[in-house]
Amino acid sequence: MNTLSNPRQHWLSGYGPIVHRDDTVKRVDVLVSRLVAGGADEAGIYTLLAAADRVTCAGMKVVAHMSYALRVDMSGAPLSAEDFKPTPEGHTGGSLNMVQAYVAYLLANALTGTTRSWIMGQGHCVAAIEAVNALTGDVSPAQKGRYDRSEKGLSQLCRDFYSYAIDANGVPAVPLGSHAGPNTAGAVSEGGYLGFAGLQYIHMPLVGESLVAFLSDGAFEEQRGPDWAPRWWRAYDSGLAVPVMILNGRRIEQRTQIMQQGGAEWLAEDVRHNGFEPVTVDGRDPAAIACAIIESEDALRRFVADPDQHYPAPMPYVIAETEKGFGFPGADSNAAHNLPLDGNPHTDAATRRLFNESSAALFVPPAELDAALEAFATHTGQERALESAHPMAHRRPAAPHLPAPRWETTGSHGSAMTTLDRWFVELANSNPELRIRVGNPDELASNKMGATLELLKHRVNEPEPGVPEHLYGAVITALNEEAVAAAALGNKGGLNLIVSYEAFAVKMLGLLRQEIIFARHQRQGGQKPGWISVPLIVTSHTWENAKNEQSHQDPTMGEALLGEMSDTSRVLFPVDGNTAVAALRDVYAHRGQVACVIISKREVENRFDAEMTQQLVRDGAAHLIGDPAEADVQLVALGAYQLEEAMKAQQQLSDRGKRACVTVILEPGRLRIPRDDIEAAFVDDDATVDTLFPRGLPRVILTHTRPEPMLGVLRRIDSGRATTRALGYISRGGTLDVPGMLFANRCTWAHAVDAAAGVAGWERDALLEPAQLDAIDGKGNPADLRRQ
Repeated sequence: MNTLSNPRQHWLSGYGPIVHRDDTVKRVDVLVSRLVAGGADEAGIYTLLAAADRVTCAGMKVVAHMSYALRVDMSGAPLSAEDFKPTPEGHTGGSLNMVQAYVAYLLANALTGTTRSWIMGQGHCVAAIEAVNALTGDVSPAQKGRYDRSEKGLSQLCRDFYSYAIDANGVPAVPLGSHAGPNTAGAVSEGGYLGFAGLQYIHMPLVGESLVAFLSDGAFEEQRGPDWAPRWWRAYDSGLAVPVMILNGRRIEQRTQIMQQGGAEWLAEDVRHNGFEPVTVDGRDPAAIACAIIESEDALRRFVADPDQHYPAPMPYVIAETEKGFGFPGADSNAAHNLPLDGNPHTDAATRRLFNESSAALFVPPAELDAALEAFATHTGQERALESAHPMAHRRPAAPHLPAPRWETTGSHGSAMTTLDRWFVELANSNPELRIRVGNPDELASNKMGATLELLKHRVNEPEPGVPEHLYGAVITALNEEAVAAAALGNKGGLNLIVSYEAFAVKMLGLLRQEIIFARHQRQGGQKPGWISVPLIVTSHTWENAKNEQSHQDPTMGEALLGEMSDTSRVLFPVDGNTAVAALRDVYAHRGQVACVIISKREVENRFDAEMTQQLVRDGAAHLIGDPAEADVQLVALGAYQLEEAMKAQQQLSDRGKRACVTVILEPGRLRIPRDDIEAAFVDDDATVDTLFPRGLPRVILTHTRPEPMLGVLRRIDSGRATTRALGYISRGGTLDVPGMLFANRCTWAHAVDAAAGVAGWERDALLEPAQLDAIDGKGNPADLRRQ
């Protein structure tokens, strides 16, 4: 029988290593019947299914070449020794598995006429995406004209992969990396930190959208937060989300824990206990995965249409069972993770022969490949977007309405968090069209955001009477910092906030850094991330958590984020309610930034009025007391408690006839030495810095953080150890009160006065009483420093 005259038989014949199991055939027959009943052409469907097999094989062949070869021969002729890379590289096995999954995603889109969004947790499998995109021609703007399905374009793709090319500015010189990036068409995440896609995907799609999330069985062991997806999903504010677990059974050096405990059957039972409805399919067959995607969405739609629906919804979970590196030598071995061949084809004839034989098994004649790719080119006829333009790929929600601050009266006392809480409620009420997510590791009320909690409420399936809980709550609460931060960072179509204890926010660092890096790379490539910036408020912080042990006393988060590029990773130190609201308002006025806002929740005096606050936000620093042009020493404060001590020190010096001014730094990243042109456009110019911090003026910096990293950031105002001192957290703590914490870290007003004497050349015993000197010298009573 001529299979070309019988499209179903043509598909049933499979192609290369792809064989259609009986369960897949039954699943496809059901889907085809449904699609035909809806008006689709049966022959066209089977033609598309057969095309998927061929595109898959061609994609797998390109992936293998990307790891090992310098060129692709479209005629299928064997490659010679000089055609291979002297040093091959690539995550070949996982990438081979991802080809089937990604083609399945394209197939599902073509079958239903819907362009779904996608995210890939295993970003090191980028070769699969790039290979298939090059074949289909749906590449990023940076790749257009460089990569296509011609022999020249695919060979260039192979040569660029792990070429380590770098330009004169120290930037990668090719639009292709080892992981997914902004130059990967349709990518929204690097996926370099395994497990985070599993935490974020459920919070990503908006109503009317669909998302396919490719997950890794190795990452399953890293993060258990994905187990809670059914706990968070609601049809009223979320689109359809289908996770596809690529169950290939191996990590880098051994089998995954899933395989050790029982494989797909064990995994299905495990996720079923967490509210998922798992389906296990043949992960070697794009048709099987595509059917499962479509079936999963249909099940969710039936739930949405059910008038008697009850949450949690039975969420889909596709288990695509395969073997690592399927379709190439070394499959299902540890070697498949990286380079599955035992030798190097460039130098070893036997390995070269094996590569060529394996490549031949995946070969698709050019005419047949062209026909297959043409079958996938359904976008114009179906009036849908290319996959590179899927809904999540270019998020740009409407600019939020930012309520004008209701300024606190200077001289009044209050918690900055209470002031901020009031403003955030106004913000939420002013933007009903923006989906809100508040990431909360269980202390929102304790952190003085009770009004926000009362308005938005914890999201739960069974609200408890008398507790601020609701089925449709917008506060995502769990004692898992990464999981709740993922709710906010995944919601790029909306408005977000994360609130945490400072010490425990460090757990979020990898997730935040993943977002920062991806957004920064977008900027570097001339793209502008369009999502509304996400603030992370860290409170109950190092100094006010004096009452708890040192585990609760940790300024690492701000220090670490100051190491990233300040135009994308912002760190702010408000000192009262007015500066806190103004800082948060400024964050929401920008796009594509992550901002760590370090705020005290205890009552402090409101010292900045509206005009001073706006200057502080504009320049990143402002004077509070005195004029540096007339001062003998400048006291610089970063943080509310540091400002209190600086003001006490200023008063002590003034009482003894010394002229000191007090300057507050809100955003130290505005004062740093810029590291590239993008950051240079963000930081203050020299004239502004010199006005705020005159050259040669002795200064003492009191910082919320450890002094050493802050001095590095503030190098532009550091005139050397003779005239600049920095006081901050020196990793001392315990169960103390705030004055005790300040004393333990040599950060009291008296230590500041002593440091001022050192940089200004004054006699210390003329500025401090003997008992006070004994206290700071470790010979007296710390209580002698507890002045007003």
